[in-house]
Amino acid sequence: MAPASIAPASTTEDIGQVAVVRDEGDLVLPANAFDLRAVAVAFTRNGIGGYDVRRSDRPFQSAVGEKIPLADDDSAPLTLPFTFPFYAGRYSDAFVNSDGNVTFVVEDHASTDRNVARFLTGPPRIAPVFDDLDPSNAGGVFRRTDGDALLLTWCDVPEFDSPANRVNVQLRLAADGGIDFVYGAAVNPSSAVVGVSPGETGIFSPVNVSAVSTSGTIAGGSGAIGERFSSMQDLDFVGMTRKFYDTHGDDFDQLVIFTNTRTTRQGTFAFEFTVANEVSGIGLDVYDSSRDFGSRARLRSIVDMDILQRFPEDPRQRFLGENNTLSLLGQECGHRWLAFLEFRDGTVNSKELLGRDEAHWSFFFDSDASHMEGNDIEDLGNGVFRTVGAVSRYSALDQYVMGLRAASEVPPMFVVTQVTSGQSAEDAPRVGVEIRGTRKDVRIADIVAANGTRRPDAAGAPKVFRQAFIYLVSQARESSADLDKLERIRAAWETFFSDSTERRGTMNARLR
Repeated sequence: MAPASIAPASTTEDIGQVAVVRDEGDLVLPANAFDLRAVAVAFTRNGIGGYDVRRSDRPFQSAVGEKIPLADDDSAPLTLPFTFPFYAGRYSDAFVNSDGNVTFVVEDHASTDRNVARFLTGPPRIAPVFDDLDPSNAGGVFRRTDGDALLLTWCDVPEFDSPANRVNVQLRLAADGGIDFVYGAAVNPSSAVVGVSPGETGIFSPVNVSAVSTSGTIAGGSGAIGERFSSMQDLDFVGMTRKFYDTHGDDFDQLVIFTNTRTTRQGTFAFEFTVANEVSGIGLDVYDSSRDFGSRARLRSIVDMDILQRFPEDPRQRFLGENNTLSLLGQECGHRWLAFLEFRDGTVNSKELLGRDEAHWSFFFDSDASHMEGNDIEDLGNGVFRTVGAVSRYSALDQYVMGLRAASEVPPMFVVTQVTSGQSAEDAPRVGVEIRGTRKDVRIADIVAANGTRRPDAAGAPKVFRQAFIYLVSQARESSADLDKLERIRAAWETFFSDSTERRGTMNARLR
């Protein structure tokens, strides 16, 4: 028998301890095919601190200059030939990223979704084609000084998963602050974000960039401006969170979203993005863009777990490698703090604790089976190690970063280096793997030396966190079976979080 549907009463409704947010065609954005070929557009500063977009007459240049060596998911520092004004900043340095964009302040070479949420909440960014590109496979990225301007070219660069899709685009940065995107005749991304963003914002003016050829100048606001292209539908996180706050108080540190339709790209199971961080010493910048998402300063992070139907009925059933539903929640919710730490190795800082995207623990790190990856590793002696546990808890180091444990309560740890057994630091956790290499001991003092002391420390940091579980429904409406399943996950998660932190932390995942 088909589950009984619950008739919708409004676009947002609390059913039990779950907030049901219903898409009315305003949150789940439809596919939008890329249509910028053999055109040029200019982004010009407006009078309110942002940018407008208009047509440009600049041609695509055949002379592209010297090649910048970039691998897949890579960045290269770039000294600008002039000081470049961009939003409220003035920059003499930038980072050229392989994924069709330039960032200021920090590089950005993560392999997470190249979507609007990352475009808004990441560093200041200029993105002619923000897409998953791989210049190590074909083509290349080039630079040339062009009088009073810098010309950057992504020449015949393929998408990582679809090498037949190639990108030819030039970015021209002028000394007076002018920005031009010049597209070649062959530009075929399956998905991309095009535009400019001041970073750490939720303010976005979505525009039809190709329409500048007929409509003249398109006005932007004070925040980001651009267009999202995709062969599939996407979720408007800003619109969704603002709709949630229309009917809910600013009572939550984190919003956890499950959906009944696909909102992540192929290859991404779930993800988190941080909208505000006040904690220093954990490898994250301090900033606050929570108000742009509808919060009045409480919100810190948003988690998209994507389609509810992918998860087993039993939230403790293992189904994705070593993970079950609760350990996946542990990882995604843990990204609000983790895992970004370097450690002092002699006189330099090392990233050897880090693995995938430099936002998870390395496969070779004895993380005590952290939800943030790594493994519980047994040292068998003579350079031989074995993984004996995975994704079971938040380790003592994790708890320190979360503010649940003082530095003095973190025991020594180790990472295996100079590995000869063939695994990769980015591998997913797996029990029963033999590793051969050299043990390197790491102390909490080494981590503090590289990142600074955590502030606030454990004495002043909160121990109780509040989440709202949201079920975003689009097209087919929610069923009682859906809500029963999500309630089982939500209730089990509260206990799981407490157990995972050795009862040092409490997760209140109730709306009331």
